[in-house]
Amino acid sequence: MDINFINENKKPRLLLHACCAVCTSYPFEYLSDIFETDLLFYNPNIYPEDEYEKRQQDIKRYSEIKKIKLIIVNNDESYFEDRIKGFESEPEGGKRCRICFSLRLEKTAYMAKELKYDYFATTLTLSPHKNHEIINSVGNKIAMEYGIAYYESNFKKKDGFKIANKISKKFDFYRQNYCGCKYSIS
Repeated sequence: MDINFINENKKPRLLLHACCAVCTSYPFEYLSDIFETDLLFYNPNIYPEDEYEKRQQDIKRYSEIKKIKLIIVNNDESYFEDRIKGFESEPEGGKRCRICFSLRLEKTAYMAKELKYDYFATTLTLSPHKNHEIINSVGNKIAMEYGIAYYESNFKKKDGFKIANKISKKFDFYRQNYCGCKYSIS
């Protein structure tokens, strides 16, 4: 995506949805060269509560290490459950996931617009288990609805996932083995 700088002394502001510290590390490093980047932790899909707490604690630690502004929106698992009702048995990567992407990107777009960011984006495209085309399609649709620019990405390109794993080992970040929702636990 081409970024047009109106004032070359100032980077555009971007609010980056963060699902966990591992998946945030590489995208943040990459985007910081282009944007003034802040983080939003909003993940009502994460189950159980101790899993949510582990991920939240690591994203807090990462933001402190890197001196990044972090916005945390309280977890509301019932909102996620209400939105995906009827899609619980969908396969991983199916309609349930699209709904989950949508609810997290909607909140990010809303917050970005309210807080006067120029763009919003998500770290979700880092995962080799997530389809970046679907995520970007959802992001672009929401961008149109909210009137704020969405930064399309595929952070797994150019060894992004491998780089994120190296960073996470360096900082000893908690590594989960499922996306977060109880329907994806294998």
